[in-house]
Amino acid sequence: MTSCVYCRIIEGTLPSEKIYEDEHVIALMDIMPVTKGHLLLIPKKHLENLYEFTEEEASHLFSVAPKIANVLKEEFKPAGMNLLQNNGAPAGQAVFHFHMHFIPRYDETDGYHSNWNPKVEEFTQDRIKEIAQQIRKRFGNE
Repeated sequence: MTSCVYCRIIEGTLPSEKIYEDEHVIALMDIMPVTKGHLLLIPKKHLENLYEFTEEEASHLFSVAPKIANVLKEEFKPAGMNLLQNNGAPAGQAVFHFHMHFIPRYDETDGYHSNWNPKVEEFTQDRIKEIAQQIRKRFGNE
């Protein structure tokens, strides 16, 4: 038996409120929801984070994402939705099996808060251009 909570759910040794399942992914209710309808989309294969996906694995997972989002939209009529996915502890990942949160948003008092702290002094337009050029090189687009 594995110590990964999501692997144990997938194996059926831990209970969950599954809402969708196919050969490659499972969607289930978050046990500590922030808003009504907050759920997780998880690959059945243990992949720690996005960096470990093949293109095919990512393609399937992300092809299911609109289905999940549209069911939530039709059922609960949220004003919007946040998709949240953390890679690594410094980014806030606490369970080291890839999972993507679907957080329906109803209004500013619904319990979810995302705070941005733009570094406008550090990231000038010239610095942004330099960083973009650095990234483009990795794709072979200089």
